[in-house]
Amino acid sequence: MKTIRTVLAMICLAFAAPLFAQEETTAVGTLDVDLAKAIEIALAENPTIRVADKDIELKKVADTEAWQNLLPTISASLGLNHSIQVAAIKTEMGEFKMGKDGTTTATGALTATLPIFAPAVYANMKLTKEDIKLAQEKARGSRLDLINQVTKAYYAALLSKDSYEVMKKNYDLTKENFDVVNNKFQVGSVSEYDKISADVQMRSMKSSVVSAEAGMNLALLQLKVLMGITENVDINITDKLKNYENDLTLVDANNAILDIENNSALRQLDYNTSLLKHTRSILKTNFMPTVAVQGTYQYQSYSNKDWNIFGYKYNPSSSLVVSVSIPIFTASNFTKMKSNKIQLSEMEDTRTNTVNQLKMAVESYRRNMASTIAQVESNKEAVVQADKAVSISSKRYEVGRGTILELNQSETALTQAELTYNQSIYDYLTNKADLDYTLGKETYLK
Repeated sequence: MKTIRTVLAMICLAFAAPLFAQEETTAVGTLDVDLAKAIEIALAENPTIRVADKDIELKKVADTEAWQNLLPTISASLGLNHSIQVAAIKTEMGEFKMGKDGTTTATGALTATLPIFAPAVYANMKLTKEDIKLAQEKARGSRLDLINQVTKAYYAALLSKDSYEVMKKNYDLTKENFDVVNNKFQVGSVSEYDKISADVQMRSMKSSVVSAEAGMNLALLQLKVLMGITENVDINITDKLKNYENDLTLVDANNAILDIENNSALRQLDYNTSLLKHTRSILKTNFMPTVAVQGTYQYQSYSNKDWNIFGYKYNPSSSLVVSVSIPIFTASNFTKMKSNKIQLSEMEDTRTNTVNQLKMAVESYRRNMASTIAQVESNKEAVVQADKAVSISSKRYEVGRGTILELNQSETALTQAELTYNQSIYDYLTNKADLDYTLGKETYLK
């Protein structure tokens, strides 16, 4: 019984920690779900997915902003300049004032600027497109991570539900045995020790049923949180772990499906490396000239003695300027290039380490799956044998050939065998879910 209680305690603790803050609510409906339905609802309702999608939209806006830098910019300006005392130029020929004291100059200008050759803009346009791909991959990674969490939470709910049913069934069995022993005790055919032992066995199993029910409720609540549905909606799972027994298959280490190149973390590293390369291209533009053309059309009126701008006499003027900016020397440009080179080297080492870790994880999941397949076969046979042992010990006790201790031990062994059988299937399924996540499989992605 100690082993059984340990298993139930672990199930309860696995879900209790993040859920203590939840408040009790009254259920207003029941939703039938299977694994596919749970994942579908989670992808539609979980807020982390919506955040990832909005980040993609932000990157697309940044991409639009990047190419808009090639469009002309147009600006207008209006100015009034009142000269209290104008400057004067003194030469050998005399003093010449640059205007008249106490006069006002009015100016209105319209300026249009168009970049002709802007290498930094071209490079930035390529970078923003790569940034969109990175955001899309992050969104994909968020979806895969959510699918992994929901899948494992669903299997955990199945495990807790099946464990509860095992406990309930075995409690009913111990209760029946207690009734038999109690009837025998009433007529004096068995000792009081047998009655007490049967009573203790029944009450102990009752305690296990209560723990199993609490674990089941916590597991279902955890699944609902991941699905993004409200607490006052109950979910009903008609599935069972044993339904997956025929889906347990060995995974060949040399199979092409174990390719890790579709792993989201690895793909994000590749996109980040690509971003660093585009950043290097942008840094190189600091050594390149830029060419722009600027046209200005303006009206101006000089040396007006009053503030009546509508009475001024204005004269138009226009100009066209082609400017070439050539960088000669900026020390920080060389430092930035060196820093970018180091970052690229770091990214390469990070990718190598990530690949090694992913390969190790894939091999670990594959071996665990192979191990649990062997355990399932053995545990299934153990359940059959334990069930047979309970039947034999029960008959032996009825005819007076067996002891209450044998009967209690056989019932405990059956409970343990059934729990272990369910646990082995659960272990396979969770390892399979982690393997699919590591490989970046998009089974439930549209």
